[in-house]
Amino acid sequence: MIANTPQAPYYAVIFSAVRTSENQGYAETNTFMNQLVTKQDGFLGMESAQSELGITISYWRDLEAIKTWKDDLDHKAAQIKGQKTWYSHYKVRIAKVERDYEFIK
Repeated sequence: MIANTPQAPYYAVIFSAVRTSENQGYAETNTFMNQLVTKQDGFLGMESAQSELGITISYWRDLEAIKTWKDDLDHKAAQIKGQKTWYSHYKVRIAKVERDYEFIK
């Protein structure tokens, strides 16, 4: 689904990742993180696509909300597990969304 974001400006965190072949615990952790992030103050929505390259974009009210999420203890534990086990490479980009528009048929 395409996230329903508010009027710009707001921020986007773009997480691009290449997975390893290890899957143990990934699905459960991913589900938990997806539930937890929705409860974070300043979280606006999320979009995700998975194939050879996984891309998740989360949308945020401001940079402080992004930092709070990055520092969340459960999220930090998932980050460490991801670095050790589930990802061979990832990159995080943070961007300010200046404007957006959409088409709906």
